[in-house]
Amino acid sequence: MSIARGSGSVKCMARPRRQEERRAALIEATYAAGREHGLRALSLTDVAATAGLTRGAILYYYEDLDALLVEAHAAGVQRFCDERDAAVAQLDDPRAQLSAAISGGLPSGPDDALMSLLYEFDVLAGKSPLHDELVQKLYLRQLATYRGIIAAGRRSGAFAPRLDDDELAMTLVALEDAYGLHIVGGNALMTIETAEAATRAVARELGCPPA
Repeated sequence: MSIARGSGSVKCMARPRRQEERRAALIEATYAAGREHGLRALSLTDVAATAGLTRGAILYYYEDLDALLVEAHAAGVQRFCDERDAAVAQLDDPRAQLSAAISGGLPSGPDDALMSLLYEFDVLAGKSPLHDELVQKLYLRQLATYRGIIAAGRRSGAFAPRLDDDELAMTLVALEDAYGLHIVGGNALMTIETAEAATRAVARELGCPPA
């Protein structure tokens, strides 16, 4: 009897873990399918095909495509923003923090499915309250990252900003998004190195020199 109880306990523990793994796999499939088909045309069938599952199997975990997109976007923001903020938090010098933030805010290349999907949400802003809310959440996180670094640099004397903190943060986020769109769009004239160098130059001219 004790063995049976122990066996059941293991099964109960394993089931949530498998569900978490399946949800994570579906989110990755959403990124890939979104990259291939675009959010405007994306369907649960597309995600299912990418994941190697049936549409019904996805509906076991998510009630509809919007529910899946909300979780995929939240996971993407967590990965993008949380990882960047963690990297910034490990550094003491605001100049090094700004350098890390600029590097961490750009896509890894044209095939960055996660960043491509996050940018496409921006394009769909205004199409529905859901898309508006998701885009605003990401934008506020981006602003908060730069605001914190700029404020720390101002306090320490490392920066002498020529704009107020909000304006400067908005400028850096605008550059980050604009260059990122060119990178995921496959513009051969816009490399990651070029984008980083240009953003650093603007920050430097505005009184916030990155390390």
